[in-house]
Amino acid sequence: MTIHDPAVPALSVWVALESPTHHVPGVNGMMDLVAREVEGLPIAVERIPGRDGLGDNLILRAGVRNGEKAIALMSHLDTVHPVGTSAKDLAVRVEGDRLYGPGVYDMKGGAWLALQAFKDAAKAGTVRRPLVFLFTPDEEIGSPTSRELIEDIGREAMAVLVTEPAREGGKIVTARKGVGRFEVKLEGRPAHSGSRHADGRNAIREAAHQILAIEGMTDYSRGITTTVALVGGGTAANVIPQHAWFSVDCRVTTVADGVAMEERILGLKPHDPDVKVTITGGMNRPPYEKSPEVAALYEQARAVAANVGFDLQDCPMTGGGSDGNFTAALGIPTLDGLGIDGDGAHTLQEYALISSIAPRRALIKGLLETL
Repeated sequence: MTIHDPAVPALSVWVALESPTHHVPGVNGMMDLVAREVEGLPIAVERIPGRDGLGDNLILRAGVRNGEKAIALMSHLDTVHPVGTSAKDLAVRVEGDRLYGPGVYDMKGGAWLALQAFKDAAKAGTVRRPLVFLFTPDEEIGSPTSRELIEDIGREAMAVLVTEPAREGGKIVTARKGVGRFEVKLEGRPAHSGSRHADGRNAIREAAHQILAIEGMTDYSRGITTTVALVGGGTAANVIPQHAWFSVDCRVTTVADGVAMEERILGLKPHDPDVKVTITGGMNRPPYEKSPEVAALYEQARAVAANVGFDLQDCPMTGGGSDGNFTAALGIPTLDGLGIDGDGAHTLQEYALISSIAPRRALIKGLLETL
């Protein structure tokens, strides 16, 4: 596939429309693009207005209405790159087999090629089940407004196909770690750091103790990681800090470990009894484990890929979460990582491989027609 293939300019339009999660005009602009693509086709469109300051959800339905459970596709159209990234640091461009741009790998490339496969299947009339395709606006922040919809659609599906990007040269995902997010707020006692030092209770000092305790919970042998990546506090260089805060990311491989880690983090006590520690949050994505049903679905996908002309492999449990965690935790056979191949998600070197578009599109169309 070359730059002259229609896939490149068509996908480039999607990538050029920047849609970070909290930029509602961009996210809803992406929903507009999807809706326009299916005008005049045998595809029903339902748009659900956004809430809590976030964008809309969009549902496409096609296929036969025969009482069978549906095949569900799921894609998110929000990205992490702020508006202006394409003009400054990550221009939408082609270099050889690589299409660069903000969100092209995670996950506009996968959403675009899956939409083409969905349209192909709807127009061909070759599917044996109802088809539903959900586009969401908030996956990058944990899907707070779309989770209920994701789970409702999942419960009505015989299989869920998630178009997050491929891994390690085209591998798909059959297991993901569970994800927890916590916010820690600390309140001490302010004082002049020179003349009244002993009167103060340093919230940042307490935060340091708590951060070391949380970071010390990482256990690689069990696949548990804890990360403090955002931190703040204080008011001036000569004031004992009254306030501090930090955020915690936790990843686990089992439901039991998720419960245990949530209890440990929420149960932390102050090192200094004169400092108040308030911890909120919890596990917001359950682990997605490779159940026998997921393994069977994967084998079906391998057979479809073989007919397309490539050997489809999966990767070990990956640390990143997705909306597939929600449906897999409900016991719905879920395949993830069916999107475009490439690398550099969430970085200024993000790119997708143009040569992966046609085979991945054919794989998804084959799954829609044969499951």
